[in-house]
Amino acid sequence: METTVQTNMRREIDEIPEATARLLERSEKAFADVGETFRTKDPAFVVTIARGSSDHAALFLKYAIELTAGVPVASLGPSLASIYGAKLKLGRGAAIAVSQSGKSPDIVAMAEAATRAGATSIALTNTLPSPIADACSHSLDIFAGTEHAVAATKSYVNSIVAGLAVLGHWTGDASLKRAVADLPRHFADAVSLDWQEFAADAGEAKSLYVLGRGPALAIASEAALKFKETTGVHAEAFSAAEVLHGPVALVGADFPVLALASHDAAEASTVAVADSLKAKGAIVRVTSTRAEKAKSLPSIETGHPLTDALSLILPFYGFVEAWSRARGQNPDAPAHLKKVTETK
Repeated sequence: METTVQTNMRREIDEIPEATARLLERSEKAFADVGETFRTKDPAFVVTIARGSSDHAALFLKYAIELTAGVPVASLGPSLASIYGAKLKLGRGAAIAVSQSGKSPDIVAMAEAATRAGATSIALTNTLPSPIADACSHSLDIFAGTEHAVAATKSYVNSIVAGLAVLGHWTGDASLKRAVADLPRHFADAVSLDWQEFAADAGEAKSLYVLGRGPALAIASEAALKFKETTGVHAEAFSAAEVLHGPVALVGADFPVLALASHDAAEASTVAVADSLKAKGAIVRVTSTRAEKAKSLPSIETGHPLTDALSLILPFYGFVEAWSRARGQNPDAPAHLKKVTETK
């Protein structure tokens, strides 16, 4: 992997294992306390409040909660509070607000509304004290450390790790708690994986698809955003099932597809779709050794399907940062973007 240029984004990617270790070391009691609160509340549902990369972290936690706790999760549009002033009935539920900066006005407004409506609310933020923490019943510092690059990386990962740690305590899932505790060493392996062959495949492509299912769909959504932010390539994330219901019409010869297959119950179906798209002439890379036609990319086995899916984002971040530079872009300063978007 190319390492001659050390951007802020590259440094922050390399800091992810350390940032995760710091979070787990400093927050064990907080994880246990919030997990006990959720266990006592026994919410009938959970809502999430977030935008951008934070919303992709919330999507990952949606799948994790539904698969582990059996509780349905829905995303709330922040404009329900900030623009429409809607009164929601959330007394039997819980709310998770995710905000790296902790001060986006519409996210804060929706979190305040959820708390007022009776939801047991938790803020996952990289900034304490902050308005988002004040808006929620509980707050967790994700301890990612300062991010200088506009594109979020370690704050995205640590938001999910914090949510998984709380989920482990909430449900008493010993295997999930062990897997979360082991993440720093697995991340150290994942961050060194080389996906640069996909850059050679994609060449000067102007558009591509990123596929996933379940938790890996949340990773695909984050990956598609990072393609757009850092490389100027138009990328769209789709479920590996949904892509066959319309979007496949755009897939022709040499169309690049990145298929993120986690080591879980959806791996076989994702690989099957990857192989079918390869048969149509697409350029397809998939994070599985089970493909017959699509080419494989390396991935890490962490011993748990949720953390397997999360680990996929680390080699992707390294790949997209290098590809951004190779295409003449500056991944630290994407065009028209700033670090904090204060949407109202």
